[in-house]
Amino acid sequence: MSKIGELLVQQGKISERDVERTLLAQGEMGDLFGQVLVKLGLVSEQDIALVLSEQLGIALQLASDYPEEPVTLDGLAQEFLVNNAVVPVAVDDSGVRFAAAVPQDPFLAKALAMALDRPVSIVLGLESDIARALQLRLQSADGESDDEDGFGDQFSGQTDDDFIEHLKDLASEAPVIRLVNQIIHRAVDMGASDIHIEPFEDGLQLRYRVDGVLQEATDAPAVNLGAAIASRIKLLSHMNIAERRLPQDGRIMIRVKGHELDLRVSTIPTVHGESIVMRVLDRGSIRLSLTAMGFSDDTLRRYQRLLDSPHGVLLVTGPTGSGKTTTLYASLASLDSDKLKIITVEDPVEYQLQGVNQIQVQSQIELNFARALRAILRQDPDIIMIGEMRDGETAQIGVQSALTGHLVLSTLHTNTAAGAITRLEDMGIERYLITSAVNGVLAQRLVRTLCKHCKAPLELDADSIQRYGLARFIDAANPTVYQARGCTHCLETGYAGRTSIHELFCLDEEMHREIMSGADATLLHAAARRQGMITLYEDGLRKVVQGQTSLEEVMRVTQDQSEAGGPPAAAVA
Repeated sequence: MSKIGELLVQQGKISERDVERTLLAQGEMGDLFGQVLVKLGLVSEQDIALVLSEQLGIALQLASDYPEEPVTLDGLAQEFLVNNAVVPVAVDDSGVRFAAAVPQDPFLAKALAMALDRPVSIVLGLESDIARALQLRLQSADGESDDEDGFGDQFSGQTDDDFIEHLKDLASEAPVIRLVNQIIHRAVDMGASDIHIEPFEDGLQLRYRVDGVLQEATDAPAVNLGAAIASRIKLLSHMNIAERRLPQDGRIMIRVKGHELDLRVSTIPTVHGESIVMRVLDRGSIRLSLTAMGFSDDTLRRYQRLLDSPHGVLLVTGPTGSGKTTTLYASLASLDSDKLKIITVEDPVEYQLQGVNQIQVQSQIELNFARALRAILRQDPDIIMIGEMRDGETAQIGVQSALTGHLVLSTLHTNTAAGAITRLEDMGIERYLITSAVNGVLAQRLVRTLCKHCKAPLELDADSIQRYGLARFIDAANPTVYQARGCTHCLETGYAGRTSIHELFCLDEEMHREIMSGADATLLHAAARRQGMITLYEDGLRKVVQGQTSLEEVMRVTQDQSEAGGPPAAAVA
């Protein structure tokens, strides 16, 4: 085993099995051990650089330490710098300092010293940082481009075949490949759920959605790399690389640092180029357990009872990105698939479940939710999961399935649990069918959890306890909650990870009477609260008192609930 491999195994970055695979691949590829590790997606470029710096005793040149203006030196050919992945970063009386991807090369320092006829020192640099510095040096040498749109005029006058070949050449250049890999690797390091690459007039903007909040990357790629990055991502996701005028969707399956990633890619044309969003699904990190979903004990008990029903409709509601599908997956995983026939219809199938028959919607061949559901009913299912009730036909078949002895799980886009009833009515389902078929509705949101390393206690006064509605949940003798601070562990946000808050609306006899009387969502919500339903805001307050999250976070996530059992008007103000 190589020294680098030993150090990475000791740090828990890779396994000994990964080392064996890398050594086999190294025999075929011929690259350095660390370079092969990065190409295989087992570790990031920075992981290798840190270990190499420690092993060689050579300082690491950080991205922030590179000069803003390129260092110009006579006697150095750009081709030599590119071929050897080396760039000058500083000049002073003692000599010239270079950053190199392979600083241990004994001939590199000699060649540079001979060419410049002055002392030379070499530090370690990341290949992507060196490539960016070399690109800046080349731009400086060539002067400002006359093309306002970066890559626009490069494609003028070309045939379609030439144009496609040009795009493929751009996407196949090593710096672009490394840059796209680095963007994906950083998403894994940050635990991001989405990657946004957005072109604007003044440059590219790179942002990551971490715990539901967008964070801008400090070192966005150069604007002239926009077309190359888009082409590389479109190649990986099997899109039409030449089509830049229409939106496209694709998918990338990749292994990064031991994580099996499923990237859902979407591109749309904007006035400054193609905007790209990649949804990151980490198959290894999904927690398909109801107990790990953040349920309060009383809510979980009631929800489990609804899951145990032999038939009926159980809905999960909330906006996009609120964890509805994950809750449904966890619900299915809690059921006994050995004794039950479980079939799902999804768009798309996000995670594959053992013992569950999963159907992918294919709109291009007219295999939609409704058509798949009609076929499913001839498959003798016990439990049916519908990814989303999008239209009246799907909802009608789902309700009829529940009435004929099946348990149907599905999602709806409504803000409150009670709002699902009026949404079904809007979709053409009669109220008597709703009361006969629907067992319950679970509304859900995701709130960020406080960083355990830096959360700070906050003692509330009596006025605040009254204003926020905390009196029924907090210990009057110890009115302490916690607030976000920020530290290096949580990237100065004060939060690390997320948990769920829930609102469970059960349809009992009282609710049936209210529904049949024609009550709207507001009246139904009020009636459910009289029956003891805990609202989203109140469930959030319970987690505030437990020290899991902050008042500010609960207020942020439930601000649309102020008219439906959320915080009092004074708290919102």
